[in-house]
Amino acid sequence: MKYWLIKTEPGTWSWEDQCNNPDQTEHWDGVRNFLANKHMKEMRLGDRAFFYHSVKEKKIVGIVEVVKEHYPDHTDEKGKFGMVDFKVVMPVEREVTLEEIKGMKALEEMVLVKNSRLSVQPVTKKEWGIVCKLAGVKA
Repeated sequence: MKYWLIKTEPGTWSWEDQCNNPDQTEHWDGVRNFLANKHMKEMRLGDRAFFYHSVKEKKIVGIVEVVKEHYPDHTDEKGKFGMVDFKVVMPVEREVTLEEIKGMKALEEMVLVKNSRLSVQPVTKKEWGIVCKLAGVKA
């Protein structure tokens, strides 16, 4: 299993939207960054991802799971990008902010710290465990 972090603007698509969606599942469309798309191509069924609210909030609010692997994004007229479907696994017990993550020596190499603009990014197993502990959930 691999681990990821997916970012969203809560005014566009929030954790609440994800949870209130039928079957708590939604496709992750609209990604127009080649590296982020490459990461989505590497995702496999059962992989887990932190659901991250960007913009003003800048915090991890939940955990989702890949339930459909990379396929063409219907919003991409040129057909260059794809999407992945995610299903809610659980909310975090305690939201973890970007500020907290940046303040931890053990997370200084995390992509979120080094390239916080990337909308889909890998998370190492070690980072996953540390953030899950901060969030009050089982890794």
